[in-house]
Amino acid sequence: KCMLRTAVIGAGYLGKFHAEKYARLASSHLIGVADINEVCGQRVASDCNTHYFRDYRELIGQVDAVSVVVPTVMHHTITRDFLQAGVHVLVEKPIASNLLQAEEMIRLAREKQLILQVGF
Repeated sequence: KCMLRTAVIGAGYLGKFHAEKYARLASSHLIGVADINEVCGQRVASDCNTHYFRDYRELIGQVDAVSVVVPTVMHHTITRDFLQAGVHVLVEKPIASNLLQAEEMIRLAREKQLILQVGF
């Protein structure tokens, strides 16, 4: 049975739902939840019986796929970091702040043969 190691970056309103879904999926092992807001991050991690990370970069090397559920201004940087590390990414809409960022993310996913999905 295939077990994906997953994580959620962003523990706000939508991030909580992503974490809950990964925690319940039989094919997912939720490694952790990352958020700069320790109170929100700890609460969602606790509710989903997983670990809290203040810095999302600590999850690189530990996960196969992530959801990026943070303010749009951070989508490009976080998604790029995970794609460069060989991690599949589901990013909430909109994909990025501008077209150049979106195009770079798409190009990087294609080069690395990774899934880049926009939540919609």
